[in-house]
Amino acid sequence: MPGIAGTEQTTAVVIGTGLSGLAVAAELRRHGVDSIVVDGLDILGQAQPANTTSLQRCDAADSGTLRERNEILRHLRNYAASHSVDVRNTTRAVQLTMLEAPDQAAPQWQVHTPTGILVADHIVLTRCAHSQLRRMLNDFGIAVGRNVAAAMRAIGIYLVGVGELITPSPKEVLRQAKTVGQAISAKVNPDGALPSTGVFPATGSFAALGC
Repeated sequence: MPGIAGTEQTTAVVIGTGLSGLAVAAELRRHGVDSIVVDGLDILGQAQPANTTSLQRCDAADSGTLRERNEILRHLRNYAASHSVDVRNTTRAVQLTMLEAPDQAAPQWQVHTPTGILVADHIVLTRCAHSQLRRMLNDFGIAVGRNVAAAMRAIGIYLVGVGELITPSPKEVLRQAKTVGQAISAKVNPDGALPSTGVFPATGSFAALGC
């Protein structure tokens, strides 16, 4: 059963260890926000297991786009290693549950893994189709309007690299990661007291992609 080895508390859990997950984790690190990055998500909410291998349709990319993506991924992995970003490639998220908050405070989240439970105020999802996100929100008893992303942000869940039909481009992924990193940082440090931490690469692919 998930969670038998104990519980860890962190500010944000990023689900997905690919380009999207590493990009947002690096952005959070820049802002001094603690995060833990884990792989995958087999179960959305408390519903049926989701087939994560078919959540997105990946359009065929040309060789230039693949080279660009691989170069960015290499930079992000180097950044994560050199700045002690907590990336757990062999730890898989298997369930996400919501902890009810007193009064009107935002809920906390439990990410269940085979080795324990990660408790966080913010969750970043990186590979879920909008239809499955709607189902997850319904499972949690949350009314969903037309804007799924807005409904999720209101309860502390953010999306990076998530497309309805196609996988976003590397440039779009980095843009989303920057936006989400800034949004979470603003909630964690509303007075802006904590400066950005570390130096994110400002040359080469990252400069070209505007991150």
